Amino acid sequence: MHPDNEFDPDDNFRHAFDDEDDMDLDDTEALVWNLLVLINPGDEETALRQFAAYRDATGEEGLEADQVLWALKDAIDWTSGFYVDGKDAESFVDCVNQLAARYAIEIDWGGDTSDEDFMDEIEVPVLMATAYDRLREHGYTLWNWNTGGDAYAGWMALRRDDEGMQQLAAVMGVELRPGSDAF
Repeated sequence: MHPDNEFDPDDNFRHAFDDEDDMDLDDTEALVWNLLVLINPGDEETALRQFAAYRDATGEEGLEADQVLWALKDAIDWTSGFYVDGKDAESFVDCVNQLAARYAIEIDWGGDTSDEDFMDEIEVPVLMATAYDRLREHGYTLWNWNTGGDAYAGWMALRRDDEGMQQLAAVMGVELRPGSDAF
């Protein structure tokens, strides 16, 4: 659905494409918009701004299906999503803290994140699982998608939208897992 239409988080997205066709530009934009609504709960202004940034990045012709997520990553980074090097625990903590702060949530990381020894010894997947657990306590889910490399990327959404998120990711062809199960 486009920004002008009402969003139904329980929509099964079955009309996003025909069985025989690939996504076209309108389908892709509809799916991107649905994702932006899910990762910006209650913040349509941010979703609209990110949608505009995504459209600016994709141009008139759009992108190949495998490039959509990368353009979206750039539009949401550090506001509604994260993308960090696989060994950069400090950036992961900083970014996820920023995502959680949008909803007045403070994450207990299980140690002092200002302690260099703690941060040097802990790995991003462990931190991601911790953030996943803490966010679930507040009604949110931390998701991560397969970057295909030595980086971690994802976003958070309301826990009640877990099924819709999984359905949307499947339609978009995004390998998505809960943060408790990092790629």
